[in-house]
Amino acid sequence: MSPPRRLEAELLDHLPADDPRAVRSRRDLKRVNAWMRNANCLAGLLRSHAGARTPRTILDIGSGDGALMLEVARRLAPQWRDVTVILLDQQSIVSDATRKNFAALHWRAEAVSADVFDYLSRAPAGSIDAITANLFLHHFTEPQLGRLLARASELAWLVAACEPRRAKFVIELSRMLWVIGCNEVTIHDAVASARAGFADGELSALWPKQSGWELRERSALVFNHCFVARQTAAGRQ
Repeated sequence: MSPPRRLEAELLDHLPADDPRAVRSRRDLKRVNAWMRNANCLAGLLRSHAGARTPRTILDIGSGDGALMLEVARRLAPQWRDVTVILLDQQSIVSDATRKNFAALHWRAEAVSADVFDYLSRAPAGSIDAITANLFLHHFTEPQLGRLLARASELAWLVAACEPRRAKFVIELSRMLWVIGCNEVTIHDAVASARAGFADGELSALWPKQSGWELRERSALVFNHCFVARQTAAGRQ
């Protein structure tokens, strides 16, 4: 049985972008994402559930510096070309090098600094095909998630998320990230993330109760919890 879900403030969210501890932690997160295989997980969700449709515009919420989404793009670019990805985060930390790396894949990266709820409320219908999230949804309470998912269902035909799996052994293993050289900010936030993660069908239960959508939710690999919602042909009518 999973422990009760518990939200705690994460240190990286409140440190200035140029704080040395934050800079180090963002480097740590690249290793953690690679270790968790999050890029493979998210790319696999998009590829398998998009079917024959190719999203023209992907909104990646909580993008950070865009490094994870770039890895997703590298996995999808051989089949998906001329995609625009909107990298949404509260901090503006996407580098010119990252934008150029997207361009080399024939993807266009647009970095936006904004609050996710403000951005979603202003986004016009039909402007987004897919919404992705990596280690982001767990920051929110259930009422906030209900609002976020409801708006996502109005804007996109595909929503995919890779989140922490909430389990006692994941929490304990998160305390051991010093073994791979992670700093105290990363370790604190990893434990907090695992405590706030998801289990069973918790995200599906928060999706708006409406027909025309297929939902899939499951634990993946060791540390991940995956969620995907895809609009069916009936839902597009």
